[in-house]
Amino acid sequence: MILMAVGDDRPGLTRSLADAIVETGGNWLESHFARLGGKFVGSVLVELSEERVPQLEQAAGAMDAAGFSVSLVPSGKAETPFGRSLSFELVGKDRPGIVQEVAAALASLEVNIEELKSGTEAEAMSGEKLFRASARAQVPDGTSVAQVRDALEHISGEIMVDFED
Repeated sequence: MILMAVGDDRPGLTRSLADAIVETGGNWLESHFARLGGKFVGSVLVELSEERVPQLEQAAGAMDAAGFSVSLVPSGKAETPFGRSLSFELVGKDRPGIVQEVAAALASLEVNIEELKSGTEAEAMSGEKLFRASARAQVPDGTSVAQVRDALEHISGEIMVDFED
């Protein structure tokens, strides 16, 4: 099961999730959490027998009543990744639509985004707002790093792309 949670950021939220998972016989396998817009936002992959799912749903309902919105979604089958993994960072002048342009550039090459973290920050000298993102993606066999770089840099001459080895 995938447990998704959003709530006002305060101490003890992660513990409430962990308690609910343990109390229902689940195993916390993987998670991603962050403070986003003043909220605590996260997801947890939980290993749980099917007969215990109603108990976890009940625990999620109790957390909802306490102002911590929790939902459960069945996980999908783990598929074998195709192609090869590629990690990169992008930095450029922020503007509306930049994430859509990055996603479209990658989709045009059938590159699958597996993880994307993004944000904005002030440029040190000018104070201008910069967009910064880091991503991990699966690149199909036959698509080169140069093609991915060209597609991303074609978005704007102001975007810098740095690939990790």
